[in-house]
Amino acid sequence: MTMAAAAFFATGCGGSGTDGGTDGETGAGTATGASSPAPAATGAASPGQSPGDGRLRALPAQLRFEGTTLDGRHFTGSDLAERPVVFWFWAPWCPKCASEGPDVAAVAEKYGDRVAFVGVAGLDRSKDQMRRFVSRTGTGDITQLDDRTGRLYKHFKVTSQSSYVFMTRAGSTTRDSGPLSASALEQRVRGLAGG
Repeated sequence: MTMAAAAFFATGCGGSGTDGGTDGETGAGTATGASSPAPAATGAASPGQSPGDGRLRALPAQLRFEGTTLDGRHFTGSDLAERPVVFWFWAPWCPKCASEGPDVAAVAEKYGDRVAFVGVAGLDRSKDQMRRFVSRTGTGDITQLDDRTGRLYKHFKVTSQSSYVFMTRAGSTTRDSGPLSASALEQRVRGLAGG
């Protein structure tokens, strides 16, 4: 891990509370602020667009990514189109990430048929450490992406772990820095699921 990357991620595991930043791509505010919908589509359909009810909807910018799961499968954000999604950003050496892992797994099990859950494993050289974290926290039923390069952290403008990006079906997002209690996480996910 480079010194800059180590400094970047080391600062993220210490704090808690709501991330005060905004998502510049969608104009979304903090977890308690308003969110803006994804931009409207123009022109002909392209990969990631769906006809819907006669109108074309563009794939939200946040879902325009590709990656690899911890078990080596190709993954594309377009697979999540028109679904509410919880992105959970973690690192294997982060104690607050480890403490909330079982709660993330429990909420994902309860709402996984209505809300997609995607773990994003932060910068670490060892994929084995990431796999051990997943096993230890019981989060193996969640899609877990290998982000050893930090590319997805940058894509989502996440600067610390544990962090969440909550995305509505329409593509608007809010962010929260963890740890979140099981009840706080469930409340956010219930809102995404529509009840």
